[in-house]
Amino acid sequence: MSKEQSYVLKAWEVTVRKTQQAKKRANSVFGTVSVSPHTDNDTSTDENDDETSTNRSSLEEFYHAERVLPNGDYYTGQWYDSFPHGHGKYLWTDGCMYIGDWYNGKTMGNGKFGWPSGATYEGEFKSGYMDGTGTYTGPSGDAYKGQWVMNLKHGHGVKSFANGDAYDGEWRRGLQEGHGRYQWSDGCHYTGEWKNGTIYGKGSFVWTNGNRYDGCWDEGFPRGNGTYKWDDGSFYVGNWSKDPEEMNGTYYPSGNEGNLEWDPKDLFDNLSEYTICSGERVPMLPSQKKLSVWNSSKRIEKPRRVSVDGRVSVGVDRAFEKMNMWGNETGEEGTDLRKELDAELMRLEAEGIRSLKSSPVPMKLPKAGRKQGETISKGHRNYDLMLNLQLGIRHSVGRQAPVASLDLKPSAFDPKDKIWRRFPREGTKYTPPHQSTEFKWKDYCPLVFRSLRKLFKVDPADYMLSICGDDALRELSSPGKSGSFFYLTNDDRYMIKTMKKSETKVLLRMLAAYYNHVRAFENSLVIRFFGLHCVRLNGPTQKKVRFVIMGNLFCSKYSVHRIFDLKGSSLGRTTDKPESEIDSNTILKDRDLSFIFRLQKAWYQEFTRQIDKDCEFLEQERIMDYSLLVGIHFRESSVAGDLIPSGAKTPIGGLVSDWEPTCQHVQRTVRKSSDSELELVGEPTGEFYEVVLIFGIIDILQDYDISKKLEHAYKSIQYDPSSISAVDPKQYSRRFRDFIFKAFTDDN
Repeated sequence: MSKEQSYVLKAWEVTVRKTQQAKKRANSVFGTVSVSPHTDNDTSTDENDDETSTNRSSLEEFYHAERVLPNGDYYTGQWYDSFPHGHGKYLWTDGCMYIGDWYNGKTMGNGKFGWPSGATYEGEFKSGYMDGTGTYTGPSGDAYKGQWVMNLKHGHGVKSFANGDAYDGEWRRGLQEGHGRYQWSDGCHYTGEWKNGTIYGKGSFVWTNGNRYDGCWDEGFPRGNGTYKWDDGSFYVGNWSKDPEEMNGTYYPSGNEGNLEWDPKDLFDNLSEYTICSGERVPMLPSQKKLSVWNSSKRIEKPRRVSVDGRVSVGVDRAFEKMNMWGNETGEEGTDLRKELDAELMRLEAEGIRSLKSSPVPMKLPKAGRKQGETISKGHRNYDLMLNLQLGIRHSVGRQAPVASLDLKPSAFDPKDKIWRRFPREGTKYTPPHQSTEFKWKDYCPLVFRSLRKLFKVDPADYMLSICGDDALRELSSPGKSGSFFYLTNDDRYMIKTMKKSETKVLLRMLAAYYNHVRAFENSLVIRFFGLHCVRLNGPTQKKVRFVIMGNLFCSKYSVHRIFDLKGSSLGRTTDKPESEIDSNTILKDRDLSFIFRLQKAWYQEFTRQIDKDCEFLEQERIMDYSLLVGIHFRESSVAGDLIPSGAKTPIGGLVSDWEPTCQHVQRTVRKSSDSELELVGEPTGEFYEVVLIFGIIDILQDYDISKKLEHAYKSIQYDPSSISAVDPKQYSRRFRDFIFKAFTDDN
């Protein structure tokens, strides 16, 4: 572990420890912990809800507030609906302070955060995180100015260290990665590639005396081919390594005299003096600073239940009307509230709902998987096929005229509407010469897919560059049973899947209905198709390879930590991998699910409405065996891999859509019995995590044909018919929706 990683780990540990201590102090006084912002959708859902909402909305005003909280925190600034909203200043009792923009109780926009040590951050915030462009200045002189993502340096940035060193370049997840320039205080500098905070790849190190090394690096030292040059013109070329047996090369003097006594090993001794400065310790992160508990007297709130181990659980159904934390009372109400909460806890513990013995094992951040796919380089078995594919798409997209109207004639959807084009190696007046094997190229319904790309706002130039640029595709083996191969573009934006003839027929048959559906429902969750093509290779067999181009669901700035493929069936729906082999690339299934996805009311309503519409469409087209692919990005985790519970369950974010990630909460679940084959959703634990969810409906090209009917009949003899995947489309749709609406719930 590098010094930078070690320092970040310690900072997170300090953060977690202080947060736990703060919770204990708050519990001892108020009987509860920090409360996240609520919206109108978070209020009581009893029969008087409409009247309560109306009365409250008339009292909710945007005004200036100045308050001293009972725990000593202080806030002054703009206020709306019981939370800081607008511009304001918040001072914590430990000396931390934030001045800037707020949105519903979270730091959002431009602001300045100060620590008692004297450290400051000034710049952009998003949902409480340092996110965007900002400048961090440490108490001892360290300073960083550049891009941030969720409290970590990410993007381009410049950092000057207190010891006089400086770095200007790319960052990733808080460490130098990409291309950058590091200059030491004595004037020596390195310019080149970085990885995980160390010099790695190709680059040049220049000394103040004019000597320099140009070549390959590994973990801060020369490794591989490289050249060391003196200022007098002499140089040494060879293979570099710390292992003397791997070290070899040739010395070329500039004249009669030179550095004949020089030993290449001396370079390693010299470079060992030039270490990368890790900088200062980061104080507690702004996103870890919770606001004190407050509730306005203008509204009725539901307090959160606290378990005996200090963790927040679900809200108590009974509303408490006397929780005005801003008043001048002497604490009698807090005492009464504590008594009521204590009584409630005793009742819950007696029922066995929450106890330390039944608490699940603390969750760890899933280990990161390797970048998926094998690069298709020259010599690869499918290299010619990739070239054929790229040539065909470049020809098809480049020659097509812009779409005049999205209103298409029925003839455009005719499966016979296809274009064949021959690609000889010497080229024709329509096709360019090329180095691949001769092939024929077919476009299915070109006008329809051109219109779909326009509908999905895909720029033709960007589309061609992603698929047909200089970067090679990556080949993935099939994660399912179909035997299909998948190819990913280098920028991860598009996925190319080889197709069976039967799947091609299904897509062409339903193409008109698919087009009308995605045009009618902008937020449809069904997978997006951009092109359907065929390559016919020359030779005795005249082999045909059909493939469809789709959007990659997980192409996002957020790294996906967990993937679930959810169908609503239980038979065989578990991952046959030991826990030690499961990583962020592992596709988990229904019986592996250990969460309930909690969406705020408005988003939940939009989500369920869209699921209903999409399932109705698939049912009408006699499609089954589809699934909801869900990617989870955990927002709160330490470098040590510990997931940090959010302590609240009110979601924040934007509209529910498979193309715009939404920031929500997941609640951890545990199963009553591992032997229960039909139990797909476990019991909620009251442990919440703030996440970003990315989801969409995939595998929509399997109709209920004779093979699926036979599969259903055969498996029904051995197993419960409701547990198997192959069922009638109507039954499949109903079961799928029933399960999804249990796994995704209204956060009210």
